[in-house]
Amino acid sequence: MQELDPENNPTQHQEEPQSDADGTPKFGRLLILLGFGVLMVVALTFGSLAYYTP
Repeated sequence: MQELDPENNPTQHQEEPQSDADGTPKFGRLLILLGFGVLMVVALTFGSLAYYTP
């Protein structure tokens, strides 16, 4: 961490570290998780239908 000039930082808070995120949303990972969740619901639905149907 670098020392900050008190004139530019009157509250004496340390500068926040830079994150790897550039501000753009990551829709790919969210879409994969959503698809996985839908597949799990479909599998449970058909599995319970096959199990409980005589």
